[in-house]
Amino acid sequence: MLHPNQFDVNEAWIVFQLNDAPIRTEQDGDFNFLALMDAASCFILTSAPVATTQVEPTRLEAKRLLTEAHAHKKRWPDTLFVPSGLAAQLVVAEAERLGMDVVRVAEEQLLPFIGEAQEGFSERFGGRAAG
Repeated sequence: MLHPNQFDVNEAWIVFQLNDAPIRTEQDGDFNFLALMDAASCFILTSAPVATTQVEPTRLEAKRLLTEAHAHKKRWPDTLFVPSGLAAQLVVAEAERLGMDVVRVAEEQLLPFIGEAQEGFSERFGGRAAG
């Protein structure tokens, strides 16, 4: 099992879905929220809504997600962890283009990092508790 103390700050980032059920809006439809987190600090660098009508973020959304995270740290991590079930091929492609090693892992292995963020999001915006 992976744990935050295995990493230095900005050594690895994690992309993951914050919500377990779509967030409904009257005006713009339903959304899922992706987040990018620093693995060592568990600090959420950025998040972005992705319409549920899309299978995954667009190329522009993927670039924006990574660029906004980069703005916090001013450098790219060595590794990007991606839950194996997350549809994020364009995020993966952009991360690889930027020189990151992309590692797909079971979401359960990422729960020590992302579990609290998912629970907090669920408490604030609804849905069942993650983890």
